[in-house]
Amino acid sequence: MEDFMLDYELVFAVISGKVSSAINRRMSRDLHSEGLDITPEQWSVLMYLWQQDGVNQREIADATYKDKPSITRLIDNLEKQGLLFRKQDNVDRRTNKIFLTKEGKELHDKARATTLKTMHAALEGLSKEEVEQAQRLLRIVFRNMQDGSAKSNED
Repeated sequence: MEDFMLDYELVFAVISGKVSSAINRRMSRDLHSEGLDITPEQWSVLMYLWQQDGVNQREIADATYKDKPSITRLIDNLEKQGLLFRKQDNVDRRTNKIFLTKEGKELHDKARATTLKTMHAALEGLSKEEVEQAQRLLRIVFRNMQDGSAKSNED
């Protein structure tokens, strides 16, 4: 890769989580203003279950990049809210499968509309082409970090 100038303030904002935190704060406000009593972190668990119901905690932790204690806490709270439940795995009795309740399933459409509203606000002022390009670039960056294929500066 050619040498190029990095905007270190932007790099700091991305690496420190500043961008993610700003979006999470807005999403939290949007969810609550729509009467949804869930956090963005809880939404990420529900989002995974809306796509694939009946998985174990490890799968949810891997998909959401959360550690085991955080996932346990999130699932405990969502279970207390009546949005999901645990059921012992028939094959491996040491693990539980996590399932959405009727209430958890019914939350999907309203939560999806609310999070889309948040993302539209975050992407305001960008063209469709710019958003698509940003998505492509972020997928590459994420894949580089996920599979360790990013080359170090020592090369």
